[in-house]
Amino acid sequence: MNSFRLAVALPLLAALTLPVPALAADDPAAAVKKAEEAVALFKKTDPSIDKFFGKSAGWAVFPSVAKGAIGIGGAGGSGVLFERGGKAIGKTSLAQVTIGLALGGQEYAEIIFFENDLALTSFKGGNFALAAQVSAVAAASGAAASAKYSQGVAVFTIAIGGLMYEASVGGQKFGFEPYGAKKK
Repeated sequence: MNSFRLAVALPLLAALTLPVPALAADDPAAAVKKAEEAVALFKKTDPSIDKFFGKSAGWAVFPSVAKGAIGIGGAGGSGVLFERGGKAIGKTSLAQVTIGLALGGQEYAEIIFFENDLALTSFKGGNFALAAQVSAVAAASGAAASAKYSQGVAVFTIAIGGLMYEASVGGQKFGFEPYGAKKK
């Protein structure tokens, strides 16, 4: 039994201790610039994603998410939350754990669009999570044209580098801290 726990714990620990790309947590201007560069990449890859920027109550942009797995995996990254109109309102974090058939490492960018004020307010509450049933759309030319919201969100990803074989399930959990908030 102890060897089984060790076999499960070691890959999880390795995946969760991957270096997480930081977005200059103490420099909101640098974080916003990186997020805007990621948005430009998504728009260049799939111009039809513009409809989500025009209709959404807000969006969270994660320019760089690091992911690794050996059976059990983990991912993490930081980003910026924008409200309708493109105003950056705070920093956000992403953590993910998966279990299943998975092997490799990958870096990707992610944008989560919030369909309405209720979904955005829920995210800003700091206890937002995406269940395994919410799937991301891989950004490609025209992919956003037929994409729809699910459970109040639409999620898009674009691969930046690495190689990952994966047939696993998991969920993502997010944190949020408004710009100008005092640290505890």
